[in-house]
Amino acid sequence: MKDPYEVLGISKGASQEEIKQAYRKLAKQYHPDHYANNPLADLAEEKFKEINEAYEALTGGGAGAGGSSSYRGSSYTGTGNFMQIRNMIQMGHLSEAEALLDGMSDRNAEWFFLKGSLFMKRGWYQQGMNFIRQAVNMDPANPEYRAAMNSYVAQTQHYRDVGMSMGRGPGGMSTCDCCQNLICADCCCECMGGDLISCC
Repeated sequence: MKDPYEVLGISKGASQEEIKQAYRKLAKQYHPDHYANNPLADLAEEKFKEINEAYEALTGGGAGAGGSSSYRGSSYTGTGNFMQIRNMIQMGHLSEAEALLDGMSDRNAEWFFLKGSLFMKRGWYQQGMNFIRQAVNMDPANPEYRAAMNSYVAQTQHYRDVGMSMGRGPGGMSTCDCCQNLICADCCCECMGGDLISCC
């Protein structure tokens, strides 16, 4: 392993706060979410792992002076319970993950982020975004929380822009668009022997 001080760009006598600040800056810069669909993605992920290893080496396994954990790969390692919940969400065990979250009294930034992620996974984007925004407000230096929020905001803006370019206002589909789509769907159904709208 490379010299952790060198990896984080700090001097040997750096304080825990200096280590944490250097780590956060580099973790934000090299976070894999910033390199999605980028030819440099593999290099960024390798650098990101290196940064995490250096941070863990200097803070005793990522638990640091303030007790916070480090970011690893594209996810935050958090405490044991939070890691278990993260794994459940990734595997699609959403009800179990939600039950664990709802039973926790420690509702810190990670709790809000995981609750938001769970809602997003269910397709409840607005509620999910509210929780993720709260996580960002509680821990604004966390690159994962911020990247998730920015990604959602950018995606929403993209859909708005596409809608506007198709002549639709901020309200989305007009009544005429809706009727046209229903008539088209009815025609398709009738071609296949069904009948979506029986009156026409």
